[in-house]
Amino acid sequence: MESVNRKIIHTTKAPVRQGIYSQAVVVDRTMYISGQVGLDVASGQLVDGGVKAQANKALANMGEILKSAGCDYNNVVKTTVLLKDINDFNCVNEVYKQFFSSNFPARAAYQVAALPRGGLVEIEAVAVLGPLSDS
Repeated sequence: MESVNRKIIHTTKAPVRQGIYSQAVVVDRTMYISGQVGLDVASGQLVDGGVKAQANKALANMGEILKSAGCDYNNVVKTTVLLKDINDFNCVNEVYKQFFSSNFPARAAYQVAALPRGGLVEIEAVAVLGPLSDS
């Protein structure tokens, strides 16, 4: 069986991993982006301003990871949104639509018991490298 290429993606423009995982891993043309919380890269702390501010920062951090692999939000085909409180779903959607405006990725959203660093939202994604054409 022919081997498949795997590449670890890392950028200093997004929060540096705190555990034993990578910011993203590319296998062939598929990129798996680890969950992003609303951490400020410079301070290493969650941003102030509640769930909207944290969602905005999480998605901006995701954008930096996408950029480091030569992609953007249009390459994202699936996201998973983890919420401390499912009642924040509409607030996160308001922010989400600023980053994804058409050809929306598939998505799942869940309420969870707790998130890293006491975050209010965490967002992970799957993206496809290279140009995508719509049918």
